[in-house]
Parts: sequence; C-alpha cells; structure tokens
Amino acid sequence: MDQTINDYGNNDHDGKTDRREFLKKSAVLAGGTVIAFSMMPPLDLDAQITNSDDLHLFTETITYSGADGSVQAYLAKPKGIGKYPAVIVIHENRGLQPHIKDVARRIALEGFVVIAPDALTAQGGTPPNMEEAIGMIQKLDAEVTKKDFTAAVQYLKTNPLTTGKVGCTGFCWGGGMTNQVAVNSPDLVAAVPYYGMPPKSEDVPKIKAAMLLHYAGKDDWINKAIPEFEAALKSAKIEYHLYMYEGAQHAFNNDTNKERYNKEAADLAWKRTIAFFKEKLK
Repeated sequence: MDQTINDYGNNDHDGKTDRREFLKKSAVLAGGTVIAFSMMPPLDLDAQITNSDDLHLFTETITYSGADGSVQAYLAKPKGIGKYPAVIVIHENRGLQPHIKDVARRIALEGFVVIAPDALTAQGGTPPNMEEAIGMIQKLDAEVTKKDFTAAVQYLKTNPLTTGKVGCTGFCWGGGMTNQVAVNSPDLVAAVPYYGMPPKSEDVPKIKAAMLLHYAGKDDWINKAIPEFEAALKSAKIEYHLYMYEGAQHAFNNDTNKERYNKEAADLAWKRTIAFFKEKLK
C-alpha cells in the first residue's frame, strides 16, 4: 500500500526562511550506505520542547550490546509500572545532541519506551563541539554502525520494560540509518525516516516493517533517490506512506536550527509520526 502526498501545495515559505544555501554536502559510500555530511547554520541548543526533569518521565543513560562492544544510549519512558511499546531515535550527523534527547522525551510522553543511541560511543561519546562530532561521524565504519543500531531492536524487543514491539525513527543521517535498520532487522515493526537516504534497491525486499517516509520539498540531493526507492517498495509490496512537505528544507524538523526549521511541516510530520507508531506498535 502506498500513499504519496504533497503538503501545502504551492505555498511559498521564502518569507520565513533565509534562502542562502548553507548546506555543503559530501558523501561517503560504504557497504551501499550513503552518509551525508553537512555544514549547517549554528544551532540553538536551548530550544527544547520538553524538560530534562519532566515529572512524568523517567530518564537515564543505559548501555546495550552492539557489534563490537557496548553502545551507550539515552533512555526515556513514562513513570510508573507497566510495559510500553518501544521506539529507537537515531540522531543526525552531529551525534547525540540535546535536541535528540528532547525528541526522545517527546515520544516517551506519548506512551513509549524510547532509546536514543550514541553512534560515537566507541570514540568516547558525542563531544560538545558539533564540528568535532561531524568529523568523528565521518570516520565511523558504516557496517559496524548499522549493526550497532540494529542491535537496539533486539535490546528493546527483549527488554522487560517493553511490550516487545519496536519502531525506529531518525533524522538526516539518522533517517538513512533508520532505513538500514529496517533492512537489517526483521523484528522491526515500524520505521519513520525523516529525509533519509534510501537503501539499495536490491535490499528493499528485506524490509518487514511498515514505512512512513517524510521528505522536504527543497531537498534535491535526497529527493532524486525517491523514485527508485518508491518503485522498489511497490515491487516488494511493502506497506509505505510517503509525504512530501513542499516549501520545507532538509532538516525541517530540527527546531534548534532556525534557518531550516519549518513549524508547519514539523508539526504535521510529528502528528503523523506519533499516530503511525500508535497504530503499528500498540
């Protein structure tokens, strides 16, 4: 089942968004995974929707077994006794920044156990300096990194805090990695990549999860790969829903990035994401 929708029609958001091109792209191709690296505008790290000490949530740092050792992750869950469906949140190419922890808490408040793994665990964890983090991400072994994130599915599936149903979402670099988790974990139930690089077409039939795909209208570098991805999804008869947010730029969901954040697109995509996870995981 497929659903391709263009949101906002021909709405022009240029009055709200500086049109200067800040995105300076390069790519690393490793094991069929294209990883994008960006030089983005400064981020507002204080822009958070939830509080780190929200009284409705329990949060902690946990570790789980990855490909070559332990992977550190931020966990957030509703307070109280009970089992909840689970969601993995995969960060952008800046590592596990406060914004991603905030996203994890937002999802947890909707009734999920959420973990946000740090891809840079083996390198000492995400540093405060984002430019340093980008350089560290570039040095990651793509195959090991995919296995580390895929291992999070099994960790949550067997965790006594969860119902055993696991979903995954990610943004930019993390969106591409979410697609890889869907390819490599038959236990994943639902995947929601935001403007992520698609997997290789020959890998698409391995996907068992239902897919919800969010793309930005002004994101030619990513969007040029959509037709082949969509054709592969249709051919494999994989359930997917694809939304194109016209007028929005790559990284439109990141409210700490004032140059690219698009509130209309972000709010609509978020509403769809939570509804999708509740439908597929609960």
